[in-house]
Amino acid sequence: MSSIDRDTDRSRLLTRRAMVLGGLKLAGLSALVGRLYYLQVVESARYTMLAEENRISLRLIAPSRGTIVDRFGVPLAVNQQNYRVVVVSERTRNIQETLDKISRIVPLTEGDRRRVLRELHRKRRFVPVTVRENLSWEQVATLEMNTPDLPGVAIEVGELRHYPQADSLAHVMGYVGAVSEAELSGNSDPVLSLPGFRIGKAGIEKFHEKVLRGTAGTSQLEVNAVGRVIRELSRDEGQSGREIQLTIDMEMQRFVQQRLAQEQSASVVLMDVHTGGIYALCSHPSFDPNQFTLGINAELWEELLSNPATPLNNKAVVGQYPPGSTFKMIVALAGLESGAINSHHSVFCPGYMELGDHRFHCWRKGGHGTVDVVGALRHSCDVFFYDVSRRVGVDRIAEMARRFGLGERTGLDLPHERPGVIPSIAWKKATYGKGWDMGETLISSIGQGYVLTTPLQLAVMTCRLANGGYGVKPHLTRQIKTVSGEQTSWPNLGVKKENLDIVLRGMNEVVNAPNGTAFKSRITEIGYEMAGKTGSAQVRRITMAQRAAGLKKQDEIPWRDRDHALFVAFAPLQAPRYACAVFVEHGGGGSTAAAPIARDILLECQKRDPGRAAVADNAPNSPKGKPKG
Repeated sequence: MSSIDRDTDRSRLLTRRAMVLGGLKLAGLSALVGRLYYLQVVESARYTMLAEENRISLRLIAPSRGTIVDRFGVPLAVNQQNYRVVVVSERTRNIQETLDKISRIVPLTEGDRRRVLRELHRKRRFVPVTVRENLSWEQVATLEMNTPDLPGVAIEVGELRHYPQADSLAHVMGYVGAVSEAELSGNSDPVLSLPGFRIGKAGIEKFHEKVLRGTAGTSQLEVNAVGRVIRELSRDEGQSGREIQLTIDMEMQRFVQQRLAQEQSASVVLMDVHTGGIYALCSHPSFDPNQFTLGINAELWEELLSNPATPLNNKAVVGQYPPGSTFKMIVALAGLESGAINSHHSVFCPGYMELGDHRFHCWRKGGHGTVDVVGALRHSCDVFFYDVSRRVGVDRIAEMARRFGLGERTGLDLPHERPGVIPSIAWKKATYGKGWDMGETLISSIGQGYVLTTPLQLAVMTCRLANGGYGVKPHLTRQIKTVSGEQTSWPNLGVKKENLDIVLRGMNEVVNAPNGTAFKSRITEIGYEMAGKTGSAQVRRITMAQRAAGLKKQDEIPWRDRDHALFVAFAPLQAPRYACAVFVEHGGGGSTAAAPIARDILLECQKRDPGRAAVADNAPNSPKGKPKG
């Protein structure tokens, strides 16, 4: 083959290879162009969105919690600046050494150190971790001065719930705490998942949680590929929680709490008889809710739990106790309204009543002689009410009790209110599967046996007696911002005025008649007089042998075996405005332990604002101000 032929074959071979290579390049280029077209045109919207999500991070901003004030604007729950020290692990070479330096300025426990190390291990190295919260200004200033020696350490500012009144209002206010797993599950509000976010756990804080919480804000942040913040693009602070004004008069609340300080365990409710607004609601002993804001330590928690006086319980709302003789007004009204007795009905009291082979004793061993309705209330004669209860029956007594707010929840704007117990024939059958005995009717007539009430219910009962028989209901919320929460007109309970007047006259003589059971605790200032009813509730059964041997005085027996002391009252006598229920746990006698407390409270609240008594004259349900017909 000649050289020309060889060159021609070689040229053809190169041309074919060039065409194959060119075709392959063209195919590859076509595939690349097609892929680019698919990504940039067909999938443009999807990848644009993904790119923006990688570049912009949307984060929630915790809203400022709404404040709570008393009826005069005194702060009860506020937000304080919360200075906290944080550390970023990627900016410090030795975290243990950094924590040691911080501890020389801000004390750190071993628990604090373990928590910080645990969170640093769980989070990315550029994410700040809180070391300590609630720093003092001196600690903040010292840390700032030492920042050159504290690489990775910074100060952040947040909000911390604070209760200026401390233990004076703990059971009303409640407290806030960290969101639990149970509270987080099933709740759609994303703000609850924010680290360190706190919600109401008790009291008004819990009852009005949604109103106080507000709405979360948002912050748009530009971040890099690993999530590190570069800058903030926009910010929406959201909506703060709304301010809540309570009916509480903080000066009276503080006075009542201080008045109870000398007792081991007691509670008081002070109410407006026309509106149902609560001026003071106290349970003693109390606790400082500020200790719960950042998490209470185990030692203090155990101390509160083991205290026999149960400082964590709001006794005024959740405490269920026998009402004793404060229940006798209900029995008297049941008898009068049913027609079983009239105003002239009288009973001879020899100191006991016999029913079958059982003897039911009066509190006074020698008896009271012959007494009518008013006299029976004045002397608190048990035998008279034994007789009335036999005539009227337990079901009618139960119906009257419920009409005056006993045996059911009042609807107070606090969580965990308990209903008490007002027994009836059907109730015992449903509860115990047994029939009702007449002896149980007699015991119920003096507020013992199955009968249980809360101090709040007794205050409501007293309000309804004092305001002329109107179904006032208690409340703590006066208004939320400008929306009024108070009600001034209530339904009539349908009790005849003449019957109610008989009972009120008896309550007057309990306090103001020389032989009344609370005469020594009367208010002597003219125009400030009160009416009321004493009560003592046994906590242990007294045997016949003990009666024969002679009963010991209350101060001679152990505290837990002493009778509960109760007193309910209203004032001023001529134009009732305030109602008060006092319960002293194991206080002994109502006339000696509870009545003096009620006297001091009712006198103080009238003297603090004497104009309030005049306002009662114009109230719709007051004796002078209620409409005709």
